[in-house]
Amino acid sequence: MLQCLGRVSFCSTQRDLDNISDGRQQHPEEPGETNQEEQKKTWGEWIQDMKHFIWNPEKKEVLGRDKRSWALILLFYSVLYCFLAGMFALCMYGLLATISPYVPTYRERVFPPGLTIRPQANALYFAFNSSERSTWSSYAESLNTFLEDYNDETQKEKNLVCTPGKYFLQPGEDHEERKACQFSRSLLRNCSGIEDPSFGFAQGKPCILIKMNRILGYQAGSGIPIYVTCEVLKADMSYLGPISFYPSDKFDLMYYPYYGKLTHVNYTSPLIAMQFTGVKRNEDVNVQCKINGKDIISDHEKDRFLGRVAFTLHIA
Repeated sequence: MLQCLGRVSFCSTQRDLDNISDGRQQHPEEPGETNQEEQKKTWGEWIQDMKHFIWNPEKKEVLGRDKRSWALILLFYSVLYCFLAGMFALCMYGLLATISPYVPTYRERVFPPGLTIRPQANALYFAFNSSERSTWSSYAESLNTFLEDYNDETQKEKNLVCTPGKYFLQPGEDHEERKACQFSRSLLRNCSGIEDPSFGFAQGKPCILIKMNRILGYQAGSGIPIYVTCEVLKADMSYLGPISFYPSDKFDLMYYPYYGKLTHVNYTSPLIAMQFTGVKRNEDVNVQCKINGKDIISDHEKDRFLGRVAFTLHIA
């Protein structure tokens, strides 16, 4: 007893440390203990907690919110999205009010026309055996389907006979309907598919059609007809042989300008058919055909279809 009194501060200190140690061991709300209890929850308890979160019958809350909270948040988002929808509608109205559906607003940067080829072929590689119909029948069928709009009866019924060598100018309002000039299928002669349904493929003298892409208001050639030339790439010109052009090697001016899809409804683009009658057999002959004329670009480095088209013929 005396010893303890003599060491009051030491005893008190020791007793406090013991109490603190005991209290720490018995405290039920330590984080470690809580995590262990949460980890020991069963699946049933998790499901029960989820049900309680979805609907709390005591507080009458759904997903942690009462009806007043839900009403406020729904009102906020309704006002927000109505405002955004109104802004979008106002912007679209302003945009459409300044754009004509008939004529593009800005046409200063329109490139000269490119070329389109028919029939279509994978990688523009036309390989066939003239004596085996199965190797070229798809080409003939493709051409026949493409030329249906050019049938003579259809052209006579819908389009006009125009004056060759002269632009068919039709002044008027942008929304007024325009007439189109006739381009009859029979003008393609040997490549029309009328007399020879094989389009020359059965004789090893294939027909290839090209047309210029449509550009609204474009007056091709600036008064001088645009003409087509073909050459062999990386080979002797003798590999290509003679070429017959139908109806000619020029795009007549009377089919221009083009006034747009909505007003020039019966317009059919003029075509040039090229029949290759002397291509070297059993060889890959790389051919490039291009248009020539004023303001025409046919040597663009990045666009191989701008004013030209390259394809390969392999006739067995």
